[in-house]
Amino acid sequence: MVKDLFERIQNNKGPLGKWASQAEGYFVFPKLEGDLGPRMKFQGKEVLNWSLNDYLGLANHPEVRKADADAALQFGAAAPMGARMMSGHTNYHEQLENELAAFVMKESAYLLNFGYQGMVSIIDALVTRNDVIVYDVDGHACIIDGVRLHSGKRFTYKHNDIESMEKNLQRATKIATETGGGILFITEGVFGMRGQQGKLKEIVEMKKKYNFRLLVDDAHGFGTLGKTGAGAGEEQGCQDGIDVYFSTFAKSMANIGAFVAADKDIIDYLKYNLRSQMFAKALPMIQTIGSLKRLQLLRDNPGLKDKLWENVNTLQNGLRSKGFNIGDTNTCVTPVYLEGSVPEAMVMVNDLRENYGIFLSIVIYPVIPKGMILLRVIPTASHTLEDIAETLTAFEAIREKLVNGTYKEIASRTTVDLDA
Repeated sequence: MVKDLFERIQNNKGPLGKWASQAEGYFVFPKLEGDLGPRMKFQGKEVLNWSLNDYLGLANHPEVRKADADAALQFGAAAPMGARMMSGHTNYHEQLENELAAFVMKESAYLLNFGYQGMVSIIDALVTRNDVIVYDVDGHACIIDGVRLHSGKRFTYKHNDIESMEKNLQRATKIATETGGGILFITEGVFGMRGQQGKLKEIVEMKKKYNFRLLVDDAHGFGTLGKTGAGAGEEQGCQDGIDVYFSTFAKSMANIGAFVAADKDIIDYLKYNLRSQMFAKALPMIQTIGSLKRLQLLRDNPGLKDKLWENVNTLQNGLRSKGFNIGDTNTCVTPVYLEGSVPEAMVMVNDLRENYGIFLSIVIYPVIPKGMILLRVIPTASHTLEDIAETLTAFEAIREKLVNGTYKEIASRTTVDLDA
């Protein structure tokens, strides 16, 4: 008997979906209103916002807003029509690609409409069934989904673990030798939840021993790390060893889109084989021209990154001095680890928002282990030292309530359907 396809969906909403009745509209899918920045409105109240990946504060920069508006006035939202290969190719797209390639010190670059789909498609295009993929177990969902398309062998290594990397490279080398294929090694420049940099320098060094190509997703490193802002590879002095460099515009560039950069022959190949781009409308002119302005500001105003890191260091040093566990982050991403249940986490975040005016992202199981709560704080260049002081005071207060059982007691009086 054939089951109704929707039966499973109706009976099992998934590990996050099961919380929808309690969480939607507040904890997930919240509606922030007002100009993008540190101070926004949530459900009619002003909140201090730590949930925007607008690292350099470009989202509301007057020159950025003007460039976006001028492009919209000149071209509208539709231009260019068609895929790049057919009718959507422009001088602006080429100019942005050339400037991005130069900025990240690669021969060539290619624009992508979205980071997520772009990474999935890059992985798919780079490997065949004879090739082997080796990737970090904590890789972003776009990496995981790209690897799922691979019909050949793939191995995960323990997060940022050199010994595990080498063990899996040995396994991959054995299989690739048998199949006549190659090895694609995938990691991130910055891991967006924990805030650690990928061990790019050590991975590049392993190229002396193993024959593989390195793909790096540097979404959180681009614009924030390195002397010029060229990312984690520049920060670690090994940009040349990254064979394929990828980043999104959704973080430091405060825009939609992404790019991939590599040697010209690799980019030329990807241009003709990236299915997510070959069969999709070109990146609109508003985003393309807007990104040219953002890249100019990022490149020509190092003070933006300096201010970002002043805030990052003040926040992270403040948290550490007050005894908070922020792991071993060495980037802007600032995780605050606490112990507690999902119901306690819900009560705590409600308290933060309603009584302290602090809005941030909360991460719970299954993204992190049961019994843990992760408050993910994203400092930007737009935040002030006063914002940081206010947040540190609030964090001390909520930690006390978590430790002394206040949140647990409130949660016990609140109906939370764990099996919903």
